Amino acid sequence: MDGTPNTPNSPPDLSLWPAVPHESRLEMPVQSLRNWNGPRPSSVDRKPGRRCGVSRLLVFAGAILLSAFGINEMVQVVQAGGIVGLKWPLLILFAVTYSWIAFSAMSGIAGFIAGFLSSPRPVPRPLKSRTALVMPVYNESPARTFGALEAMAEAIVGMNAGANFELFIISDTTDSTVWIEEEVAFERLRHRLAGRLAVWYRRRYKNTARKAGNVGDFVTRWGGRYEHMLILDADSIMSGETLTMLAQLMEDDPQAGIIQTLPVIVNRNTLFARLQQFAGRIYGPVIARGLAVWHGRDGNYWGHNAIIRTRAFAECCGLPELRGPKPFGGHIMSHDFVEAALIRRGGWGVYMLPWLAGSYEESPPSLLDVAARDRRWAQGNLQHIPVMFSSGLAWPSRIHFATGIMSYLASPIWLALLLTGLALALQARFIRPEYFTNDFSLFPAWPRFDSERALQLFLITMGVLLLPKVLGTIESILDKRVRAESGGALSIVASMLVETLLSAIVAPVMMLIQSRHVIEILSGRDSGWKTQRRDDGGIPFREVVRQHWQHTLIGIIMALAAYVISPAILAWMAPTVLGLVAAIGISWASASAIAGQAFRRMHLLNIPEEIDPPAILTDTARRQEVALVELPEIEDGLSAIVADRRLRELHERLVLPPPLRPRGKPDFEPVMAAAKLEEAVTLEEALTWLSPKERMAVLSQPKLIASLARLKDTPDVRAIVQAANDSEPKRAG
Repeated sequence: MDGTPNTPNSPPDLSLWPAVPHESRLEMPVQSLRNWNGPRPSSVDRKPGRRCGVSRLLVFAGAILLSAFGINEMVQVVQAGGIVGLKWPLLILFAVTYSWIAFSAMSGIAGFIAGFLSSPRPVPRPLKSRTALVMPVYNESPARTFGALEAMAEAIVGMNAGANFELFIISDTTDSTVWIEEEVAFERLRHRLAGRLAVWYRRRYKNTARKAGNVGDFVTRWGGRYEHMLILDADSIMSGETLTMLAQLMEDDPQAGIIQTLPVIVNRNTLFARLQQFAGRIYGPVIARGLAVWHGRDGNYWGHNAIIRTRAFAECCGLPELRGPKPFGGHIMSHDFVEAALIRRGGWGVYMLPWLAGSYEESPPSLLDVAARDRRWAQGNLQHIPVMFSSGLAWPSRIHFATGIMSYLASPIWLALLLTGLALALQARFIRPEYFTNDFSLFPAWPRFDSERALQLFLITMGVLLLPKVLGTIESILDKRVRAESGGALSIVASMLVETLLSAIVAPVMMLIQSRHVIEILSGRDSGWKTQRRDDGGIPFREVVRQHWQHTLIGIIMALAAYVISPAILAWMAPTVLGLVAAIGISWASASAIAGQAFRRMHLLNIPEEIDPPAILTDTARRQEVALVELPEIEDGLSAIVADRRLRELHERLVLPPPLRPRGKPDFEPVMAAAKLEEAVTLEEALTWLSPKERMAVLSQPKLIASLARLKDTPDVRAIVQAANDSEPKRAG
């Protein structure tokens, strides 16, 4: 049987359904980054349309002109007395930083203009293809992920498209208890959707290459069953209209390889997360539309909430291992950018649809959670430095890599710019200038700046930096629905000011955090891969102090140095210094849901999706709460399957056999687990001896499970002997 429980004639006994369908394999050859002999993307796809071409001209020509203007102004500021000594690095660092924000500003302008231009919207129609809704999980809460999947499945069924979609949970979980909880949640979900939409579950034996390897394993084993796969993240939520429309668009565009949606951040309560939520909802559409119009079909992929043509992915996205040791070598961490570039290299279109609503995600709840995620992202993006020069890539793909790299290098560059400026001020204050050098000159080398022009340049730079936010705010006010459901125009403007102020205070802390990340990566430290925290629980104050005391100390030192130079310098550096000195308090308060809800009661940082939640969000929350109540709370996975026969039968039915290994090269963990189970006298003793990896090995092999189960009713021989000794009459001395 191929296992298609979404058909009306499916057997009612779920125990007859396999955990996975029959394999339908696709070859996924490893791609070469050095050599590409295939056709160039431009030769197999139409040239950019007129709108895309005009947008590219506006963005790139405008960024060049705006950068040239700002750099020229900076030259005028520093050239008084000649550009000598530390003025050169100051000028270069400013040029890099200003060009970066100029490019972002012009992209925002392009997005703002595109918002006034109409685009054709396809009319929904019945689907003809089959799409897998793929949910990769890694030690996530089953109630949250499976509750969201149930809501999305019911929305699909409500669109009469249950026969065109299948849910496929691909697990890389490494916690034995979470593994058992996933299986229980899967069986529950399959019962609830029986006969209406197929649900499959597979846990991988080894999580090689992390998420990229997880998805790659799915494609090579079952990818031929599906025309498309829609990749989700553990916090993804998408409406039925959006899911079916994405499948329809893939059917209508046979050259499309990836279609990316714009996920809106929702369901956040902490102050820090609400800042991100407001910024993403109010400024995000302008920024995303700007990217979409100049990207055209040379777009990017963000790793989730996007639909992918399965055959194109298999043909183009077999990722190689990068040469050298970690952190630059090994498996590619930020695989999504690379997959988009390789699919585009193969001639398939990659584009984003910012107009398609109904795509949602959640954000980390605190500054420290963002920092932990950013450490992994920073390493993944810096890995792209050699990948950026791969053979055959479309030039926009190289720009995607460059912008990702620059998003993390910008922090140490900004830090270097601040330190250089501070060093120049110290030099002017305490070091006697050498007015006449050994080189012949009629004029002395005065260490002077044009202070009036410097103030003008500062205001211009702030204007360029804030321009995308201003444009997003204007667009939101002009949109009647967004304006009404965000509390009105005054509330949006006030929220924009609050978000800008708080973000400016947080920015110096993130600058130091990301600078440290870059330094660690360049020095050879690997980030590893940790589960992301998704709840709104606060962070202990002691942990906040441990993470931020260095930032506070640096802020105090910078403040003292600036004050010694002059109070004016301290005033100039006040935004940076304030954020660093108050880092502990800011981080702790920003992680508070109480503070976040206080702003909501003041009608600040509100977004339409929380004032008038879409049906898919309310349904997801309801189903997650029900799942949380109905799913059993399992304290220990191994103990549970030994104690509960039905749980053990379920697990043994769902677990897939380990992959074949070379003869004579056994895996270490199963061998050690078998040895410990052989020596154990009681179940408690075995559970104490087994390491987390050995616990997973036991659950992966029915023979080891049987060995563990035999200990359930085995008496403790040592206890019996001890009891006998205690009861034996003592002989008289």
